[in-house]
Amino acid sequence: MQISFTFRNMETGGWLKDYVSKKLARIERYIDKPVNASVVLAVEKFRNVAEINLSAKGINLQGREEAKEMTLAIDNVIDKVERQIKKYKQKVRNHKDAASRGEAVESGEPEATEYEEYDEDSRVAETRKIILEPMSLDDAAMEMDESKNRFIVYRDSSSENVSILYRRDDGKYLLIETNS
Repeated sequence: MQISFTFRNMETGGWLKDYVSKKLARIERYIDKPVNASVVLAVEKFRNVAEINLSAKGINLQGREEAKEMTLAIDNVIDKVERQIKKYKQKVRNHKDAASRGEAVESGEPEATEYEEYDEDSRVAETRKIILEPMSLDDAAMEMDESKNRFIVYRDSSSENVSILYRRDDGKYLLIETNS
């Protein structure tokens, strides 16, 4: 990682460079190489400002934090950039997962599912939280025909109950209705 430092209204501190380098090493594991980091440390009246601009292969991240102490500002901006990286990686991962399943990926629409993965010792491998769309049985059957999924969970538009349409091995559908 190439790090360029800029100090404004303060003395250049070797210990600050070492501190920022150690903190940025934590972020380096999330980003593909090569990474260029531009760090601006400034003192404005009674505020300490830390800015970080990261540029890597196809990604540019920026963060700015103010605090009473410089180390606190650096910690906060590193945390902010780390959250941005994790969010970007999750977005790319969800995009690739949807593309591999053959689903159409549309940008600008909020994600309808949230995934949580558990450790290997747990019996539950994955949890998905979905937003149930109201549709009729015919609409659900048409969506099943268009997709490669084995089941669809939806809210029946006539009864407002949660229903599950399941594709059996023989190609016919099984409807499971709930009384909720």
